[in-house]
Amino acid sequence: MTDLDTLERDLLAQVAAAADEAALDAVRVSALGKKGSVSDLLKTLGAMTPEARKTRGPLINGLRDRVQGALADRKAALAEAALEERLASERVDVTLPVREAPEARGRIHPISQVIDEITAIFADMGFSVAEGPDIETDELNFTALNFPPGHPAREMHDTFFLAPDREGKRKVLRTHTSPVQIRTMRAKAPPIRVIIPGRTYRHDSDQTHTPMFHQVEGLVIDTAANIANLKWVLEEFCRAFFEVDAVKMRFRPSFFPFTEPSAEVDIQCSRKGGEIRFGEGTDWLEILGCGMVHPNVLRNCGLDPDAVQGFAFGVGLDRIAMLKYGMPDLRPFFEADVRWLDHYGFRPLDVPSLVGGLTS
Repeated sequence: MTDLDTLERDLLAQVAAAADEAALDAVRVSALGKKGSVSDLLKTLGAMTPEARKTRGPLINGLRDRVQGALADRKAALAEAALEERLASERVDVTLPVREAPEARGRIHPISQVIDEITAIFADMGFSVAEGPDIETDELNFTALNFPPGHPAREMHDTFFLAPDREGKRKVLRTHTSPVQIRTMRAKAPPIRVIIPGRTYRHDSDQTHTPMFHQVEGLVIDTAANIANLKWVLEEFCRAFFEVDAVKMRFRPSFFPFTEPSAEVDIQCSRKGGEIRFGEGTDWLEILGCGMVHPNVLRNCGLDPDAVQGFAFGVGLDRIAMLKYGMPDLRPFFEADVRWLDHYGFRPLDVPSLVGGLTS
């Protein structure tokens, strides 16, 4: 009995001290394996007398059962501890933002977003979208727009010229989207009401200028289009685009070869705290150029300036994107930095609309 009691205490202590399942299995083998201490005792029962077997059998079998029970309990405790540790390490913080699905991780470039916003605004006013090629003829880019050869106004545009063709004529990377105005007026009879978003090119590069940039122009040709219509269209556009209740604008006389009269447009703003806010404050910021379509431009398109007239306006898409969304530098627009796009880009399903809001 003393030997069995000592063996039991020793085995139960080993079971309790087992730190993991491997250590616990080693205790099981040493006690209940083929050559284990308890198994050796069970083997002795066959050589005992019936009287001794009747006395020792229950004691040895009881020892085996208690050791097996202790092993099972310890195994369950170790399994429960391992589960608790795993749950603690893999615990999910439900207060963290939900990870985006793969199809929602991409971002819409701010320029694409702004084009969609502008399209939504002008579509509501009955405008359609017109497009044209980036490589233009000198005639469409300059001459038809009242830039005669040698005219000083051509020097306003730092033009990229392409190599001469077989006829000795040099095409250009368009310096504005205005050639599409010519293409539209030559292809379509009035009334005309279009906007023209697209890439343009000029030999200029700094914090606020890049060799390639984006413009959107608007053109209206009708029998009674006038400056009052122009002013209303621009006010409605600025109010909707900058998402303010009202805007104040001032028109300053200017010069563009393709419009007469011409004007630069300033919009009321506040610059407090280094932040530009529209629709409030006492400052002014130049925002776009506009004017009535020059009679020479109408004639160059086969239209009679005594029968129809119109107005046009143009604004830099990159510039108004920077103003609306607080981007300090134009150059990252074209650097393809995914980190910048993650910060300033828009979710693919956030489609601008006047009903749901341009920026949801």
